[in-house]
Amino acid sequence: MAQIADLIREILKFRNARDWKQFHLPNHLASAISIEAAELQEHFLWKSPAEVQSLIAEPQKRAAITEEVADVLIFTLLLAHELGINPDEAIRSKLEKNAAKYPVEKARGSAVKYTEL
Repeated sequence: MAQIADLIREILKFRNARDWKQFHLPNHLASAISIEAAELQEHFLWKSPAEVQSLIAEPQKRAAITEEVADVLIFTLLLAHELGINPDEAIRSKLEKNAAKYPVEKARGSAVKYTEL
């Protein structure tokens, strides 16, 4: 699996070759993430659990979902880059905070919010 920094370099190379940096202001990238996430959600809208399993088992539909996930990740990594956020550090920091909010002994198997534990 490629390192996050390697992926960011590849994304930047792709973007810069097309002179698209001018369009990648943080507010635009945040909007793009939301739009792409909505496109991802559209694949699952109004589907039962069985329909979702069927959907992701079909190669063509799974490929379309994979592309939407990639779009969300690409824009998220671009936003992190533009804001000077190290994704690895940000994720690890958030996991530490979540571990404190959701201790295993209280949260295991529960979808209850930390304020209700």
